[in-house]
Amino acid sequence: MNRKMIRQAQQMQKEMVKMQAELESRTVEASSGGGVVKATVSGKMRVESIEISPEAVSPDDVDMLQDLVLAAVNEGLEKAQEMADERMSALTGGLKIPGLT
Repeated sequence: MNRKMIRQAQQMQKEMVKMQAELESRTVEASSGGGVVKATVSGKMRVESIEISPEAVSPDDVDMLQDLVLAAVNEGLEKAQEMADERMSALTGGLKIPGLT
C-alpha cells in the first residue's frame, strides 16, 4: 500500500469512529395504531423508549396491544437501520464493505 492509501484508510477509520458516536446519539421514532404506540430507537439499534396511549390499553384485547408494540418496534428498527446505512453509504461512497453495517 502506498502512503496515500494508508492515509485514506486512517481518515476513513476516524470518520467511522465519529459516525458510530453520532449514531449512538441519534434516534428515530416509529408509531403504530394511528400513533397510540410509539417506539424510539437509537442509531445503534437500541430501543430507547416505548410510549403507549391509555386508549390502547384494554384488558380485553392484550393481543392487539402486543401487536401494536411489535409493529412500532420493528418499524423503528427498520428506520434506524436505514439511518445507519445512509450514514455508512455517505462515508464509504456507496461501497458495500462487509462487516461495517
